[in-house]
Amino acid sequence: MFGRRKKGSAAGDAAGEAEQVVDGVDTQADEEVERERVRLEPKPRPDGPWDSSEVREPAEGRVDLGGLFVPGVDGMELRVEVAGDAIVAATVVLRDSAIQLQAFAAPKREGIWGEVREEIAAGITQQGGVIDEVEGPLGWELRAQVPVQLPDGTGGFQVVRFVGVDGPRWFLRGVISGQGAVQPGAAGLLEQIFRDTVVVRGEGPMAPRDPIVLKLPQDAQMVAEGIQSEEQAGSRFSGGMGQLQRGPEITEVR
Repeated sequence: MFGRRKKGSAAGDAAGEAEQVVDGVDTQADEEVERERVRLEPKPRPDGPWDSSEVREPAEGRVDLGGLFVPGVDGMELRVEVAGDAIVAATVVLRDSAIQLQAFAAPKREGIWGEVREEIAAGITQQGGVIDEVEGPLGWELRAQVPVQLPDGTGGFQVVRFVGVDGPRWFLRGVISGQGAVQPGAAGLLEQIFRDTVVVRGEGPMAPRDPIVLKLPQDAQMVAEGIQSEEQAGSRFSGGMGQLQRGPEITEVR
């Protein structure tokens, strides 16, 4: 690793020792840089998503889900996913594409999207999937090919995009599936829905990464659409939270 030195050469011994010290410092510095990369403070969000303190009328043009105000778009279908007795995610279905939205509590001065990307990538890679980290319209995102079982019982892949934004004491994650994942250029409206979503973190204490609980809108038309039979394993972020394993859902047709 450090090369061969001439036996009995004091200068060679000193140089070798110095090289080992430098190598150790470099390794430690690299690890520190990596930690800093995933623990950055949230960046400014001039185009959203928005914190509830930044929007005067969050309910205007949006569906009130309590922890999220989701923009309403003509022809969309809104589904919410239930974990136990709590509603923890909302999915907007628009023609042949969908985006699932889920908000989590986060540290006050530390973003978690960098760490979450690493967890998602590790989980999907362990399943035999393929991950590509790219800088897209919403910032850094993961474009993934995730192994799934097809209706005929054979194995295949589902293409999804994981996007995320760190806000003040919250983190909003989106999972884009369907045509908007296969052809990212077709996802413009879904990306705009993500940007225009308002997050209501609340002032109560929450542990980092706890999901921000949602509620049903008052005028929802409810239709149960299935029951999740197996618990998700590993990181709560690594499975797509409803795009890869869909839990109980309630549908609102707008």
